[in-house]
Amino acid sequence: MSHAEEGRASIYRSVFTNSSKEMMCFPDFPYPDDFPNYMHHSKLQEYIKSFAQKKDLLRYIQFETPTLVSSIKKCSSFLTTGQWVVVTEKDGKQESQLFDAVMICSGHHVYPNMPTGSFPGLEHFQGKCLHSRDYKGPEAFQGKKVLVIGLGNSASDIAVELSRLATQVIISTRSGSWVMSRVWNDGYPWDMVYVTRFASFLRNILPSFVSDWLYVKKMNTWFKHENYGLMPLNGPLRKEPVFNDELPARILCGTVSIKPIVTKFTETSAVFEDGTVFEAIDCVIFATGYGYAYPFLDDSIIKSRNNEVTLYKGIFPPHLEKPTMAVIGLVQSLGAAIPTADLQARWAAKVFTNTCVLPTANEMMDDIDEKMGKKLKWFGQSHTLQTDYITYMDELSSFIGAKPNIPWLFLTDPQLALEVYFGPCSPYQFRLMGPGKWDGARNAILTQWKRTVKPTRTRAVGEAQRPRHLNNLLRMLFFPVFFLAILLTFY
Repeated sequence: MSHAEEGRASIYRSVFTNSSKEMMCFPDFPYPDDFPNYMHHSKLQEYIKSFAQKKDLLRYIQFETPTLVSSIKKCSSFLTTGQWVVVTEKDGKQESQLFDAVMICSGHHVYPNMPTGSFPGLEHFQGKCLHSRDYKGPEAFQGKKVLVIGLGNSASDIAVELSRLATQVIISTRSGSWVMSRVWNDGYPWDMVYVTRFASFLRNILPSFVSDWLYVKKMNTWFKHENYGLMPLNGPLRKEPVFNDELPARILCGTVSIKPIVTKFTETSAVFEDGTVFEAIDCVIFATGYGYAYPFLDDSIIKSRNNEVTLYKGIFPPHLEKPTMAVIGLVQSLGAAIPTADLQARWAAKVFTNTCVLPTANEMMDDIDEKMGKKLKWFGQSHTLQTDYITYMDELSSFIGAKPNIPWLFLTDPQLALEVYFGPCSPYQFRLMGPGKWDGARNAILTQWKRTVKPTRTRAVGEAQRPRHLNNLLRMLFFPVFFLAILLTFY
């Protein structure tokens, strides 16, 4: 739409996905062969519509209703039934309905974080201020001088897009960020190469100093981040990188500049931490992320300590007397949202129907504390929603009996096992076995590279190539020698 709506997520017109189509599909519904690997949001909408029609879901969805969910409360018999009273409001009239269970799927990109109080003098700034949520396109910024605060995906996309029309664009960042290209080794989509079980195995068994060194080295393969002012203050932290194929080029061309955090504003300018000043600013865009809020819920339901959302596996409130509420999609990882939410919902449905049982409240809290310690170590204080994709997906799938049995596959289907272990950890893997098994999963895995190159081979020259697992197998066999060489380097 041409403007952001209150209480709803909002995107700009030029948004493309950061996950490739084979890694972000519903696990029993591959994208059409001719769909591009990274899709414009309109193409993703087309796919979701076709999925809903194929699965006959449209009759369960109420579209285009001005109904607001104003509250969700435990019913009077909750201790025995686990039911919820959902109050909706339409045209000033309220209506109550009783539900056996509730899934909250509103995400965490609705309530913009505007840290105006963190910038002295901003109240005197005479230019325009807006959040990235309100940005739709670059036309209104032609010939303007724009300051973008933040260095996430939205900040980078907006700065690059504005740099073609604006007079000057500066990005201000507190801590920097790794910037990755969607195009990875040999031109394949980054997640098809990076998000593999073998790579995850190496990252998890290596000593932290080796893992950190390899991580920083890999992130600097495309370009040296310190030369572009982008180097993160804590490089080894696995916080979510920025995916932008053009940002380094725009910096090289001088149309985008990177500066440290703003220490204060004047009526017309911004003063940075290094003492430099950006004069005659027309607009400041705060690409400062979002807060997650549930105004229709009593805080005690999903918040427990330090007024923070506390959820078992990022899904279940641990202190409910009956496990009939689940929060879907409130996690971040280097994996796509659709397959993650799919597994979360499959598990939640089994918990709701008592075919899966949750641990006790104390056990769930202990697990939350343990996982939080690991998250702080890997991702940092400001990224507590982040998680390791494959580890998390395997954990969820094990709860419902859908985790791929890799040793068994090597014994019974070596071709498939090689693709599952060394190839992309694509969503089809979680429909190979167990409840919800899909008969087409094996073929989908073995043909995923064909669907990957189909939309790019519009001019066929020679035979289509794909990554070979032999290289990865050799790396695994010679890994002890590699590791010994690393140790000798340090000692």
